[in-house]
Amino acid sequence: MTDDESQPRPSGVVAAGGLRNGLTLVAVFLAGQLAMLATSVLVLLAFGTPDPALMSDGGLLAVLILPTALGATVAFLGVARWGGGPRAGRAARELAVRWNGRDIGMGLAFGVGGLLLTLPAAALWAAWVGAERANSAVGDVFSGRELGPVAAVVTFLAVWLLAPIGEEVLFRGVLWRALEHWGLNRWVVFAVTSLLFSFAHLELLRTPLLLVLSIPIGLARLYTGNLLAGIVAHQVNNFLPAVALLLATTGALP
Repeated sequence: MTDDESQPRPSGVVAAGGLRNGLTLVAVFLAGQLAMLATSVLVLLAFGTPDPALMSDGGLLAVLILPTALGATVAFLGVARWGGGPRAGRAARELAVRWNGRDIGMGLAFGVGGLLLTLPAAALWAAWVGAERANSAVGDVFSGRELGPVAAVVTFLAVWLLAPIGEEVLFRGVLWRALEHWGLNRWVVFAVTSLLFSFAHLELLRTPLLLVLSIPIGLARLYTGNLLAGIVAHQVNNFLPAVALLLATTGALP
């Protein structure tokens, strides 16, 4: 795969088949989102309660991990099957995945640098709306709950490593490439995917904060043209909340 294949086309320039390929990837993205929603509903039904806070440790882990994992898997397989170009390496090419040390290093730099923006933003947001209302949906579910050591570590790894992979595959992988196929300016792609990422969490009160948090992640993807850079930046962003959740669920923090 050449670098040109992973970079956005100039604004207004649509390659042959670009509209069709873009529509295909939008359909794949929506299928991934529907898979997430359906999996969440099925897990809740399987454990017999609409309230994750009332679930066992295993049920909580299922709600936390399975929807995102299956949604991203559906999207990845859809790209591998229906994405544009030759079948060999199609998913990696369409999702702009390159094992490039420089790009991964830039993702790490954007993630660390982004903390200078996101940490003050989160503190200001909590001061404005109140600490309890500023909590994430995951934080609300695990609030005041202690887990066994294994479940706590799995929760930590899921929030730190797995959730960013799943979310980035969908938003700055599949959706990003769909918009690129339509020849949109890369800053428009950055803005659209950041907005949709923020709203897709269905946490309306936190949407402005989520938009701020998404900026360094999207910039890592934009400047490298590499999905892995966005994933690494997202994982850096999630590390401190994941640590805080680990400490809280093991009783190390109140």
